[in-house]
Amino acid sequence: MDATTEGRAWVEGERAGWRVVDAAKEDPTKLYRMMISGIVPRPIAFVSSVSADGVENLAPFSWFNMVTGNPPLVSVACLNTAGGLKDTAANIKATKGFTVNIISEAFVHHANACAIDAPSEVSEWPLSGLTREKSILVRAPRVKESAFSMECELFEAHDIIHPDTGACTTTLILGLVKYIHVRKDVLTERGYVDPARLRAVGKMGDITYARQGDAFRIPRPDWGKDAEQIKDVFGAEGGEAVRV
Repeated sequence: MDATTEGRAWVEGERAGWRVVDAAKEDPTKLYRMMISGIVPRPIAFVSSVSADGVENLAPFSWFNMVTGNPPLVSVACLNTAGGLKDTAANIKATKGFTVNIISEAFVHHANACAIDAPSEVSEWPLSGLTREKSILVRAPRVKESAFSMECELFEAHDIIHPDTGACTTTLILGLVKYIHVRKDVLTERGYVDPARLRAVGKMGDITYARQGDAFRIPRPDWGKDAEQIKDVFGAEGGEAVRV
């Protein structure tokens, strides 16, 4: 299917109509299901942390992303349980250090084993079958099988308070990246990580994962080079750009 045909098929799909969801009135469980399946694919943080008592924890989190490159910050959102903080959030608050390890398809089943709801005194490392690798700065080990790992220090921890119930539903962790460990075989000559070599997996809705598919490149528009063409578009619309 070429781009034009695909575009027409996409437009035709709108004939089925729209469903409008009032987030304030929707059942939280249904809203959760819709959001985790509609906001995709999500990168996964495979977080290694250590409790104040020395218990090691290893858990995947799909509410994760890069925040900024300067300073280098990443975010991990940890849903709170009925009993309070999840082990990862409690550990990071207590010991201030953790590692984030990107999951590649080659060991996704090992990582998924760590999603088990184990008691706080039980380490997920033996279940994973993965290899601990000593970090340079933080106490938590990194996952040796991960081709891209970050040692992080706690930058900030924010409690997310529900505006209606007043309950603390989530703890948002901001981590300051101190060291990056990246395998040379996944790097391009220009210093980028090659997605085809990293083969990172993403999270879709429910228990569905996504693997790397065919990548494509689209050049960014450049006003200096494309100004005349852009002005032609404005002219076709009947005048200057609309200000809102």
